Formats: sequence, C-alpha cells, structure tokens
Amino acid sequence: MESAASPLPPEFYERPAPEVAPDLVGKLLVHNDGSLRAGRIVEVEAYCGDGDPAAHSRNGPTARNASMFGPPGRLYVYRIYGLHWCANTVCAPAGVGDAVLLRALEPLGGCELMTVRRGESGKRIVSRDLCSGPAKLTEAFDIDGTHDGCDLTTADGLSIRDDGWTPANLQSACRIGINRGTEVPWRWFDGSSPHVSVR
Repeated sequence: MESAASPLPPEFYERPAPEVAPDLVGKLLVHNDGSLRAGRIVEVEAYCGDGDPAAHSRNGPTARNASMFGPPGRLYVYRIYGLHWCANTVCAPAGVGDAVLLRALEPLGGCELMTVRRGESGKRIVSRDLCSGPAKLTEAFDIDGTHDGCDLTTADGLSIRDDGWTPANLQSACRIGINRGTEVPWRWFDGSSPHVSVR
C-alpha cells in the first residue's frame, strides 16, 4: 500500500511553508533502506525564512541550515540539545529558507523495526507514542544528519507520498517547543489521531 503511492513532486513543495504544511497532513513518510518503514503524517509545523523569529533561516544561510535554502522537496535535518534529530521538508523556491517540521506520524508499516530503533519493549510495538514527537519520529525511522539534503521526491530511500487519504478533522494551533513566534497558528494536526504529540 505504502510503496504503491507516488512520491510528491518538487512542485508540491514550491510554495510558502504555511501553504504546504496543512497539505502534508495525511501524506505518507516512507523510508526504504532495505527495510520498509511507513507512517502517516499527523502533525506538522511551518517555519518561514527571515521574517519568522523562530526559523533557523532567519539570519540567512549557515553551515547548519544550508539545506533550508536548497531546492524544494529536500530534507533539512538538524540536531537539538545535542541529542535528538528533527526532520523538515524544504519549501518555497530555492534561496527562501522555508521548511515544515514533521512533528508526528501514525505508524503503518515496519512497526517492529521502529520499535527496535526506539529501544522499546515488544509490547509497545503499536503504541501511540512510537512516533508522537519529532525526535521519536526520526529515531523510529532511522533519520539522522546523513539524510540532511536528501531528495524526498524520488522513490529511493526517504520519500513523502500521496495515497489519496485526507484527514476529516484537520486543526490548527500555535507552534510549540519554541520561545519566539509562539503566537503564529502554524501548527496543523489531525484532531482525530491519537498519535499527535500535544493536543
């Protein structure tokens, strides 16, 4: 089911992050590195270039955020607290610095492997907490700094795909986990999903 869906084309991402973000909810994140893992995106946050005080790109390109300024449809991966990786889809035309943080997934395939990656016990395989946060998601999907800049629009490795499913209860709220730009309602999530990180 997951592998039959087509990867989203670069044109899908070539829009401002607040336009792309709600359209990503319901799409599939697929990692095929010899072992297939798939999950439905249920929560995202948008970050917008130099006008957004919470965006890594607010002060222009650096070695850390260079992928944010790359072509749309690439992956921007960064580390927080020196411990955890976070994954973002690069949006807007190259040079703008927009991205959408992938905050939570509903696991659909490869749950046993995700569980091993998360270091959970076997009875937690179908837990709603398996990918219910940006760091949990990257750990379960084995995403790290080596994936920074990878192309999400191809069928190999990491990709985001469309199987036609859309959430019936799409909701928006203010972004969380930041201390600037918290008033902007640029967080979207499936209000019916138990896999969302925070309601």
